[in-house]
Amino acid sequence: MKTALLGLVFASSATAVLAQGSVKLTEPVSLLPPAFGAFHVITSNSVPQSTISLANTSKDALEEAKPERSQVGDYTSGAKTIHVEAVEFGDRTGAFSAYTLVRRTDMTAVKDLGDSAAAGQDAVVFTVGTSVVMAYPLSIAEAKSLKPLSDVMPKSFGNKGVAPLLPTLVPHAGLVDTSLRYALGPTTYAAQGGVLTAAELGWDKDAEAITAEYKDKRGDETLTLLYYPTPTIAGAMTRTVQGMVDAAGARLGTAKVRREGNVVMLASGTFEADQAQKMIENIHQRQQVSYDQDIQPSVPQQVHQVASLLTNILVLAGVLMLAAVLLGLFLGGGRALYRVARGKPAAVEAEFLSLRLNQQNAPAKFER
Repeated sequence: MKTALLGLVFASSATAVLAQGSVKLTEPVSLLPPAFGAFHVITSNSVPQSTISLANTSKDALEEAKPERSQVGDYTSGAKTIHVEAVEFGDRTGAFSAYTLVRRTDMTAVKDLGDSAAAGQDAVVFTVGTSVVMAYPLSIAEAKSLKPLSDVMPKSFGNKGVAPLLPTLVPHAGLVDTSLRYALGPTTYAAQGGVLTAAELGWDKDAEAITAEYKDKRGDETLTLLYYPTPTIAGAMTRTVQGMVDAAGARLGTAKVRREGNVVMLASGTFEADQAQKMIENIHQRQQVSYDQDIQPSVPQQVHQVASLLTNILVLAGVLMLAAVLLGLFLGGGRALYRVARGKPAAVEAEFLSLRLNQQNAPAKFER
């Protein structure tokens, strides 16, 4: 198993050796299994080559996605030998950003393979949780052979496993397949062909960006979505984006800018003005909530909660009863001591108030 990943820098490898844009990890990692499906790992001296290898990806752009560890290996099944590269990122947003960066526009989307997948004539790339996996040489028809690999890759949970919200806002009508790009930094945004000036989009404010292409009877259009942590920041960046659009003039074609909540939207291209406006008017921000544990507690947990509640009720009842007894002894005993101190018996008959009406009125008499 080789442990060299070309074109990446990892914070977790303090002893990494840099040479011509490559990084060598001195400690092995275990992202890839020793076998999956019909494939098993081999030690190969001749690594298959592909133009889509991570070695050909911008190292600075991948660093913006915050990679943590990696592993590469060669696998064989009969006469078929493939090279597999896997990179794990800090969270699922970083993995998806790296995936859209390395995915080529001539690839075709693949279903039922990881979280997102695409395949070309010589390579397949897909994401599983916080990891990006690339395998070559493989054709589109052979992509399904990687399904066992995606099933055994490490899964992500909690906040790390939350999928990015921004890609879910992109309209599907007219969207060019595999044209969607997701960026977490200026280098990635520029490498993905963003239409705005990357350095002026407020990346220091934790910005996120989506770029998507549309082609249909309406024309060719580029949709840009920018997400910011607060509506206040988004409002300020809306004015910045509008200024860039005004300065670009005819270069962006018919451009429309709109903001809703934390999202700044730009539609630019050959769409008619009303069509471009309609596109961004139909995009609405949605709220997303994540949990790092089950929403519904398990049956043993529910039983434990009920038992704890009943125990607390019994303890409270006992405390209240004891308090009533102590209070009665204190009040009754105190009164008795007070009477004894005054020379009276501790216990006497209760005295009642009377109106003595029997001495004022004679008994009633009834006559026929």
